[in-house]
Amino acid sequence: MQGLVSLFPLLILIVLMYFLMIRPQRKKDKQIQEMRRGLQVGDEIVTIGGICGKIVKTKEETIVVQVGADKVKFEMMRWAVSTVTNQSQRPKAEKDSDEEPKKARPKRLKKSADVEDEPKSDETTAEEIRKEEAQAEK
Repeated sequence: MQGLVSLFPLLILIVLMYFLMIRPQRKKDKQIQEMRRGLQVGDEIVTIGGICGKIVKTKEETIVVQVGADKVKFEMMRWAVSTVTNQSQRPKAEKDSDEEPKKARPKRLKKSADVEDEPKSDETTAEEIRKEEAQAEK
């Protein structure tokens, strides 16, 4: 009986630690996992490294993020997302994983005579130049 009474404060301390430390941390982890599972195309995110970008494609374990004025795209793991700063306006019922992804159609190439006559403007973005080069290679 004396041994049980001396263990009573230790048991109270363990129960108190559970309710003050372990349970809130599990609840927070669960919320973060739900946020990462609910990522959609169009969501603006911040990564754990501080990179801000917009999701352009989602996969099971990874996402493709578009960053900067040049619209650079890179693939990263879902667990690297820290917060969602601006959620997309699409309803949650529409998911890219359920549908076949739409393939971008290439722009039609101009005939070589038209291209020679038309000078390149200084306002052409790097992405447009890369697209034109990729089309020229095909």
